[in-house]
Amino acid sequence: MPKATDTPLPDTASLSTRIGSPGTIVLDDEREGAWIEVIRKMDEVYSELLRHDVDLERKNAELEEAQAFITNVIASVSDILVVCDSAGAVQQVNSAFQQVLGRGAEDVVGSPIAELIEGPEKDRLASLLSARARSEVVDGELRFATATGASDLFAINSSPRHDHRGRFIGVVLTGRPIGELRRAYEALHQAHHELQRAQKQLVEQEKMASLGRLVAGVAHELNNPISFVYGNIHTLMRYRSALVDYLEAIHDGPAGREVAVLRRRLKIDDLLEDLEPLLEGTMEGAERISEIVKNLRRLSFSRLGEPQRLDVGRLIDTAVMWAVRARPTRLELEMNIAPQLCVSGNEGQLHQVIVNLVENAIHAMRDVPAPRLVVSATRQGPRIRIAISDNGSGIAAENINHIFEPFFTTKGVGEGTGLGLWISYGIVSEHGGELAVANQEGGGATFSFALRALEGAGPSCGARWSSPGHCRARRGGRFFGAPGKAGVLQPVEVWPG
Repeated sequence: MPKATDTPLPDTASLSTRIGSPGTIVLDDEREGAWIEVIRKMDEVYSELLRHDVDLERKNAELEEAQAFITNVIASVSDILVVCDSAGAVQQVNSAFQQVLGRGAEDVVGSPIAELIEGPEKDRLASLLSARARSEVVDGELRFATATGASDLFAINSSPRHDHRGRFIGVVLTGRPIGELRRAYEALHQAHHELQRAQKQLVEQEKMASLGRLVAGVAHELNNPISFVYGNIHTLMRYRSALVDYLEAIHDGPAGREVAVLRRRLKIDDLLEDLEPLLEGTMEGAERISEIVKNLRRLSFSRLGEPQRLDVGRLIDTAVMWAVRARPTRLELEMNIAPQLCVSGNEGQLHQVIVNLVENAIHAMRDVPAPRLVVSATRQGPRIRIAISDNGSGIAAENINHIFEPFFTTKGVGEGTGLGLWISYGIVSEHGGELAVANQEGGGATFSFALRALEGAGPSCGARWSSPGHCRARRGGRFFGAPGKAGVLQPVEVWPG
C-alpha cells in the first residue's frame, strides 16, 4: 500500500512534481509511470488553456480598441450617419445627426426613421430604404424634423447592408446639408448676373465711345465739303451782284464802248470762266455729303442676322478715312487694296472692327516720330485677308496672349476700357474668321483676320476700286490717297484738318 507523508512542497511546483515527490504517494514503477504521463498531459492542457486565455484577453483588448476607434471616427464625422434595419427602424446614429435633431441617441435608436423626417419629405424615403444589390447607391434629398422645425435640406446617400449570407438587412444613410450650399450658389448666381449686367454696361459704354469717335470723324468729313460749298456759295453771291450790275447796264442801253469798259471792270469774262468749276466743286461737295450720309444710313440700318454683300474696298476706305480723320495725328498712310474683293457680313460690325484696329494702331504710334500705317486687303485662296500694321513699339511678350481678353488694356486710366479688341474678336468670330496679332521684326504690330470671299464681283463689288483715278487730292492740300495701278493706293501723307 502506498504511504502518504506530511512533507510540504512549494506552491510553484507542478502537478508532476507534486506526484513524483518522495514521501507523497508511493506507487510501483508501472503505476507511477502511468500517473506521471497523465499528469504531464494535464499540465500541457493547463498551459495551453493559460496561453489561450492570454491570447483571448489580448484580442479582446484589440477589439475594444478597434470599436472605440470606429465609434470615435463616427462621432467625429461632420456628415450625418443613420443606420437602419430592413424595416426602417433606427439602429445607430452619430453625434452630427443628434445635433441636427437636438435629441440624444437614446431618444432616436429604435424609432422608425419616418418619424424623424419632415412631413412633406416622407414620400422620398421609400426609395432610400428599398432593398437592392450591394453596389446600388440611391441619392435623395430630405429635411428632418427638429425641435425648432424643419432642418436645412440634406443631400442623402443610401447604401444597402447585407449579412454574410447576402441577405438585405438594412441601409446606411449619410448626408450633408445643401441649404447653405444652395444659398451660396444663389449668391454666386446673383453675383454672376450682376457681373454680366456690369459687363453689358461697359460694352455699351465702349460702343458709345466708338460712336463718339465715329461722330467726330463724320463731323470732320462733313466739315470739309460743307466748307468749300459754303465758300463757293459766297463767291457765287458776289458773282451774282456783278452779273446783275452788268445786265442792268446793258438793259439801260449804253454805248458799246461803255459796255466793254464795264465788262472789263466787273471781270465778266473771268466770272463766266469760274462759274463752271465753282458749280462742279459745289456739286462735288454735295455728292460727298450725300455719300457720307449714305454710309451712315448703311451702317445704321444694317441688321443682325442678315448678311449683306459687301465691297471690301469701300468698307475699308470708309472705316480708315473716319478713323484717321478723327485723330489729331499726322501720319503716313499706305493702303494696298486688291480690286474686286467681296465678302458677306454685317457692314456696321465689320466697320467697327476696322475702326477699332486703326485707332489702336494710331494710339500705338503716338510716340513715334514718323508714324506709318499700312492697311491691306488681299485674296488668299478662298479667303480675303485684311491686315492693319503700324510701326509702333509692338506688343510686350507677356501681354500678347491676353490682348483679346475682356477688360485687358495697356492704356492709361480713362483712355480705354479693354473691350474694343474683345468685341472685335467676337465680331470676326461670328463672321467665320479669327482675329490674330503678331509683332513685326522691324517693330510694330500687325492685326489681321480673314473672311470667306464671295465669288463673282457683281455690280456693287469693287466698282469704286476698278478705276485707278478715283482718288484725287482734296482742296486745301489734304490727301487720303493717291491713285496707283490696279486700284492700289500709294503711300501719302495724311494730317487732320
